[in-house]
Parts: sequence; C-alpha cells; structure tokens
Amino acid sequence: MNNRNKAIVHRVITKNAINVAIAAVLVGPSVSTADSAGYGIEEVVVTARKRVENLQDTPVAITAMSSDTLERRMIGGTEQLDQVSPNLQFATYGPITGNSSASQVFIRGIGQTDATSSVDPGVGLYIDDVYIGQSVGGAMDFRDIANVQILRGPQGTLFGRNTIGGAVLLTTTQPGDEFGGRVKLGVGEDELIEFSGTIDLPLSDTVKSRFTYGTRKREGYVFRADGTDLGDDDTYTLTGKLLWEASDNFNLTFKLDYSEEDENGVPLVFAAINENAAFPAALSAAAGCPGATFPPPSVPTGIVDSRCANDATWQRGPFKNAGTEELESTLESWGLAVIANWELSDNWSMKSITSYRELDWGGKRDADNTGFVILHTIMESEGEQLSQEFQLNYSSEGLNGVLGLFYYEDEYDETLFVDYTPPPFAGAPFFVDVTNNAQIDNENWAVFGQLTYDFSERLSFSLGARYTDETKAVKLNAFQEVAAISFFERFVTQEERELDFTDASISASLQYRWNESFMTYLSYSEGFKSGGWNPLYNAVQPNLEPTAFNEETAETMEFGFKADISDSLRVNGAVFSTDYTDLQFTFRVGIVPLLFNAGEASIDGAELEFTYAPNENLIIEGSLGYLDASVDSVANITSSAGAVTAVVKAGNSLPYTPDLTANLGVGYAFHLEGMRLTPRLDYSYTDEQFFDAGNTEEIAQNDAEGLLNFSLTLASDNQTWKATAGVTNLTDETYPVAGNSSLTTATGYAEIAYLRPRTWFFNLQYEF
Repeated sequence: MNNRNKAIVHRVITKNAINVAIAAVLVGPSVSTADSAGYGIEEVVVTARKRVENLQDTPVAITAMSSDTLERRMIGGTEQLDQVSPNLQFATYGPITGNSSASQVFIRGIGQTDATSSVDPGVGLYIDDVYIGQSVGGAMDFRDIANVQILRGPQGTLFGRNTIGGAVLLTTTQPGDEFGGRVKLGVGEDELIEFSGTIDLPLSDTVKSRFTYGTRKREGYVFRADGTDLGDDDTYTLTGKLLWEASDNFNLTFKLDYSEEDENGVPLVFAAINENAAFPAALSAAAGCPGATFPPPSVPTGIVDSRCANDATWQRGPFKNAGTEELESTLESWGLAVIANWELSDNWSMKSITSYRELDWGGKRDADNTGFVILHTIMESEGEQLSQEFQLNYSSEGLNGVLGLFYYEDEYDETLFVDYTPPPFAGAPFFVDVTNNAQIDNENWAVFGQLTYDFSERLSFSLGARYTDETKAVKLNAFQEVAAISFFERFVTQEERELDFTDASISASLQYRWNESFMTYLSYSEGFKSGGWNPLYNAVQPNLEPTAFNEETAETMEFGFKADISDSLRVNGAVFSTDYTDLQFTFRVGIVPLLFNAGEASIDGAELEFTYAPNENLIIEGSLGYLDASVDSVANITSSAGAVTAVVKAGNSLPYTPDLTANLGVGYAFHLEGMRLTPRLDYSYTDEQFFDAGNTEEIAQNDAEGLLNFSLTLASDNQTWKATAGVTNLTDETYPVAGNSSLTTATGYAEIAYLRPRTWFFNLQYEF
C-alpha cells in the first residue's frame, strides 16, 4: 500500500496470502466507531477482485459497510440495503411464490421479478464466498454479519453467471482469539421481540469456534376479517464456525448454518380488478351481482356488494385484506461450507470453497384478495445445491492475478397448485385444479482468471475472462382436473428436456492514480444470465412441448473515481452506460406468467457516495444514484400456446428502476461522563418506479417517496454496553413497495404491498 493512506487505520492487514479468508471480514466502515476516539475516515478493505485490497485502489463501483456501519444506519436485513446504496432496489414478496423471503434484487436496472426455483436471479448473492442460487431465502436478517459489499455492474468474469446486474457479498464474523461474546435484546411496536447472542469459544491455541443464535417475532400490519395478520415476522437462525489454524501456511474454516421461518403470509392487498374480465364477470353474474353480465363480461363499477367482483367492493385500503383463502409463508434452510487457505510461497496461495445447502419453502396465496375464488395458489419447493471453487492467487511487486475453477449443481422439486373458477364453472359448486410440477436439475462449470499489471506506481491495467458451460434440465408434470366431473387433461409430456448454454465474458480496466488521494479508472465488463424452461402452464401446449427462453446479456462501460479529498472527506463516483440484450421479462399467455426474451434496453447512469467526518463527534454520509433506463426495442413475442398479453412496449421503463435514488445520514455524538449519546437521522429517497415490465400503474409507486428513520444511542465509551431507541418511518409514509398484475388476462386481478407504518423500537446490547 502506498503512503497515500493517511487515514486512521484501526486494523492492520497482513500481507500473508494465507489470511485472505480472515482479512475478508475486516472490511471496515467508512468511519471509525470502534472506541471513544470518535468518528474519522479510515481505510476500507474489499475483496471484489478475489483478493484483499483497499477500496480506494479498486476499479469497481462498490458500497462497503461493516457491522458497525450497518448498525449505525439501522440496516437490519438485506431488504433494507437499498436505503444506503445508490441504484439498488431490494424488494421481497415476489409474485407467485407467496413467500415473504422471496427477494427481487435490481442493481442499475437489472434484476429479476420471478423468484421461483426455475428462474435465476439477476444479482448474485454470496455468503462467505458461497453462491446462493435461489431468490427465495435472499431476504434475511443480519445477525452475525461482519460486512457487506455491494458490487454494481456486471461481474461476469470473477463471479460468473447471474451477476449480470451486480453482486451482494455478505461475510460473517470469524471466531475470536479469546473467550467472549455479545447479547442483544430488543422490543418494539407490533409486539416486536428479538434476541441475538454470539459467543467465541477458543478450544486451543490453533482451534477457535464461534456460535450464534438469533430470533425475531413481530405481528403483521395487514389484517383480514378472520383476524389473520399479514407481514408478520417469526424467524430464527443458528450458526456455528470452527477455525483451525493448522500452521502459518494453512487454515481451515468449517461453517454450519440453519434458518427457519413460519409466518402468516405476505402483506399483499387488493389493488384493482378488471370489471370486464371473464372470470370476475362470470363469478359475479353467478353470485347474483345486480347488473353483472356474462357474456359479455361486465360488472357494475359503482356499487358495493359482496356478490360483485369490482373495485368499489374489495378496495379496502393499504392495510386491510378481504381475501378468504388460508395464507402461509414458510422456509427451512441449512448449509455447510468448508473454506481452506494455503500459502504455497511468498507469491503463490490457493483457496478452496466447498459448500452444500438445502432449501425447503412454501407459500399460500389468495391472488385476487376478494371473497371469490378467482385465483388461489399454493407453491412448494425443496432442493439442494452443491458448489466447489478453487482459486490460485499470485502476488508480486507490480503483478497480481487469480486463476479459478468453479462447479455448481442444484436439484429442485417445485410444485404450484392453482385453484380457479373460469367459465363455464362459475355457477357450479366445484373449481378447476391445476398442478404444475417441475423437477429441475442444473449443472454449471467455469474457468476464470484475471491479471493486474502495474506499469508504474500510478498506472495499472487489468484483464479478465471467464468461460462457462451449463446444462438446464427439467422434467415437467403439468395437468388440470375437475374432480366433480372426472375431467383430466395433461399440458406437456413427462419427459426430461435439456438446454445447453456456453458463454465467454471478459472484463478490462485501466486505472491511474493522479496523486496519493485521487484515482480514476475506465472499465469494461460483461455478464450473462442463464436461460431455461418455463415450468407453468394452464392449457395443452402444441405437441405437448414446453416453452424455453434464452440467456440475457449486459455490457457496461464505466468511468469512475475514488478520492480522499482530505482526512475528513471521502468521495467516490462513477458514470456508466449499459447495453442490455435479450431481456427476460414476464408476459402472460392466457392467465399464466411466462418468461420470454423481450428485446433490448439501454441504461445510462451515475453514482456518487461520500463520507464526511469533520471532527470526532459529527458524521455525515450518503449517496446519490441516477438512471436513464428504458426499453429501446421489443422483440416480436409470439406463443403457439395462445395470445400473449401485458406486452412490453418500446419506451417502457424497466421494473424497479427509479430515475433518482438518494440517501443521507447524519449523526452527532455528545460526550457524557464515561458515555456517548448519539442522536441520528437517516433519510432515503426513491423516485417513482414500476414493479413490472408492462408498467402497470395500478401497482406502481406513482410518486417520489422519502423514508425517514431516527435513532438515539447511549453507549459506554468502551462500547461494552449500548442502548438504542428509535423510530422507523418517522413521518408515517404510506407507499407501494411491490406489486403483481394480471389485469390484462381473463382473471383480471392486481395485488400490491405497502410500506409498514411508523414503528418504534428499543434494544439493549452487552459485550463480554
């Protein structure tokens, strides 16, 4: 490291390559909060290029936050990360799944709204270097997180497929050298009660362990007539880590984690209904709704009558749900990881990352949120994933590089059960039951590498490449039946089908350090997201063949800078332009959501992040993100299975892509006798945005919105104990955070979820 790092440094990073895994947890906050010395700019260490390096030397747009920073900014889980990072949207309550942990992550306008097991996410999530292959489970609480790194832009070279928008890297805390730990107890509104505890247990001079437990219970904020509260929390997590430092040249980390959730269901409510759609009209006419006709389909719009499927009857506001079907959201997940590090010589080191994970989740959903059976779903998924990565690292004066091999496979058995009452059964005492079962078997291997050459102390050049080969296999069992009339119909043949994909992604960057405090870079990066098979159908397919979709790709040019303007001010920024091709968007064929490759889009934008700590008592930090993203051209979407609705049009906005995002946090520490009192305000701003590619206004966030949080922390100077009281959503804003629309189909429904109202919390923390 050059002598430009004049910032306050609280931890020293060893040059010994064997400590890469341990050093990875030392991603420091932008400011120091470790002791009574107060705030101050410090060195931030990242692992975005598979090696430990200073954030200010890394030619990648990164938001890096330690556990102290996350706690200071009141970020308690992945779904809150968009409150502190530019051009990031992290939503839950994915369509179809009915599961509260179904993440929908978008970075710079690229992500995926479909959270089912057969569709890959567009932003990669990694925990301790292990790729998490499913979207469900991506929404999680932070209970023993050492740091978070958010990498923006395609990461196809070093992180591979499905990091087309970027990657979120979570690192948990390593076992400590001495016996000790921390306990935290919290209470709050909606009968919130949460507890977390960690303990370090050294077993010998070379073997250390760490164990954590966390639980969170809270009532929901959307209510049904039967008393069910939706959007509730009921989770717990157990983790264990064992670190064996076998020698100066070798260490081994074993990690085991287990999580469980058992909740009432997602807080979706009625958004709208199409009174001229076939299902609502037929059901209304059969129920005796005054003036309802079928055919032609028509429901009166201005009357309130429980026999009528219309907006006037079922629109109950943002926190009341009129549905009647039983709801449920469950998840059980566990995983084992083994990470080995060898120092082969002064220049060479090797790392192995082995992981096995199992995931079992379910979701029950009343999609129409009315008293009718227009569309109800039950989704169940269980499966496993196995991954292995080898990295060979080289480091010398003027030359650094990594060469790697990666293997991944997963197997999932996912079933969607659908109940609905289409014409002519609307007046009959039975429903149509559709079953879509998909047995998914995916396999992926890749070879990758990257070299960085320093032409001088100021000028460096990096070049990387990755070759990927993968197979997507599926066996479908899709059929419908009407038990009352002994009717059965199969939609596709029960044969295993395969798709093969290959990809070669490259990246390159040129960086120049103008002086000790200012660096600029120019980079080019590529990424791709896998194609696959659509697993859902409600009609006989031509030749009984399912519909496939191809991969999508992104290419980004970026110019950025990293500047330590003074000992108290750090400013990092970037401007970029992305060509986004073969977009995987959801369309409707009949009432069924299917993925098609929709066309091309362009995304231009800019980002700015800053930290200002003028003295030991004051900290001001925040970021600004801007996006100009739209669909440039639309492919001719046709389906032999039926008419395609909800067609994306040229000029449409990309989903979860607000033009402007911003956040600002301000904290000031008052010194008391042996203590510090710190009031803090955190504000995040999100421009208007759509939640689907069809830009459906009924489920959109149609206005710019702001979220204000407040906290007051009293802590001992040595941080042994800490008490925090706070309020989230201080101004009690109400605005949409997710939605799903089928208004253009025969079912004619739309559903939406809103932000939780203002809540207070209080917690106590003690370290020993």
